[in-house]
Amino acid sequence: MQNVTDRTSNPFGMRPPCDRFVPGYGDANAAFHLVGDHPGVHGGLDTEVPFTNAAGRRLLSVFADVGLLDDPDADAPTPDDLYLSYLHLCAGEPTPESYADCERFFDAELRAIGAHVLLPVGERATEQILQTYTARTPPHPLAMADLHATELRGSGWLVVPIADPRDWTDSHGEQLRESLETLLATDYRREAELGRFMPGDEPYIVR
Repeated sequence: MQNVTDRTSNPFGMRPPCDRFVPGYGDANAAFHLVGDHPGVHGGLDTEVPFTNAAGRRLLSVFADVGLLDDPDADAPTPDDLYLSYLHLCAGEPTPESYADCERFFDAELRAIGAHVLLPVGERATEQILQTYTARTPPHPLAMADLHATELRGSGWLVVPIADPRDWTDSHGEQLRESLETLLATDYRREAELGRFMPGDEPYIVR
């Protein structure tokens, strides 16, 4: 099933309980879902597009290099098979209570997109993705240097953690670029063929 919408910004009309927020942005049928922490970390309050501060654009440039984005320096880049969002989409310094309140919006959007590959950025996003959307128990503390750009199989998702771009050296970008190029050259889809349960010989592929 595909989402039918021509909206790139906030395609599902999310309305969190705050005056200023950075909505999800990108292809509503994307196979790749990039997940950040909150606007105070990765930017976007001025552009209403996630990852549009200096560190975020460093990350987006890698996605542009592999063909998932057109211009990482644009305020409204055009994604191709890529969706961007935050765990906590509201402006201001998050609290445990506000993270918990924003989780329903993030979860609803993640499941609506139905991406095959989740790309959490930084420790908080990686911990939440591993804990909530895989059968893995996140180690404490998370060793992001070891997890960066590696493939972890989840419960219906492939997870590729990404170190916070604020902490990157030159090698972090190259590691991620190589990982994404390798991934794009394979069949990364997380699908099941249920045609054997249906009449006839037609395949029935579900996410």
